[in-house]
Amino acid sequence: MDYGHDLVFGSFVTPTNADPQRVVELAVATERAGLDLVTFQDHPYQPAFLDTWTLLSYVAARTERVLLSPNVANLPLRPPAVLARSAASLDLLTDGRVELGLGAGAFWDAIEALGGRRLSPGQSVQALREAIHVIHAAWGKGSPQFQGEYYSAKGAKVGPRPAHDIGIWLGAYKPRMLELTGALADGWLPSIGRMSLQDIVDANARIDDAARAAGRAPEAVRRIANVSGPLSPATAPQWVEQVTGLVLEHGFSTFVFAGDEPAGLDVVGQHIAPAVREAVASARA
Repeated sequence: MDYGHDLVFGSFVTPTNADPQRVVELAVATERAGLDLVTFQDHPYQPAFLDTWTLLSYVAARTERVLLSPNVANLPLRPPAVLARSAASLDLLTDGRVELGLGAGAFWDAIEALGGRRLSPGQSVQALREAIHVIHAAWGKGSPQFQGEYYSAKGAKVGPRPAHDIGIWLGAYKPRMLELTGALADGWLPSIGRMSLQDIVDANARIDDAARAAGRAPEAVRRIANVSGPLSPATAPQWVEQVTGLVLEHGFSTFVFAGDEPAGLDVVGQHIAPAVREAVASARA
């Protein structure tokens, strides 16, 4: 199963505040290595981390080409109307380099400690569904009269509109989240290490079924994989085989490599990405 999307390779950099400029330099090194995307996890309650949106904005000014995204934004602590305007503003400032990874929330004790509302799993999925409607309304893609149980856009004014159609990529594993992804999202963003191949097959099927039920084509949902493991010239052939298989057999097209070493980013840029692109192009031809 290959959805035919263009291939994107990126980095998943830990936003530690122990050495802030090193984090920024890893983002710059991602671009220098020829990769396409820089992402940072978002845990506002983690005192050892930089604030993710501030970091993304700073990195945007230090880079010229790479796409930028939270991986994933913590919805319970980032109101969707404000998040929509933050993303649109940064997209305008970067001439269309922003995507929006978004999560329903986890670590509820920590979220509640910072004033967020504790939600059950079912409530958090519904809140995320409503948040997507609010974000779309702010971008001029939905009704500004939307009224939900957790979030509302009633009476809100549209704008700013982003420079391009920002993709909303959901971190999803459970059935209701996967169905929401198929129905409303632009991308599915799991960490592959948490899933078996059968889990991936089942999740793809659930997303595809939900997309069709919503009147969408399954390929409307890009598959984005967080991947992790040793990155060296010696491990590159294994990566090429694994990633190529994920493209051609499971529909993934974007690969975000965890790692906080410039040498590992160079391996992805010099050895893994070119070989995967060549193998996929050959298979598609």
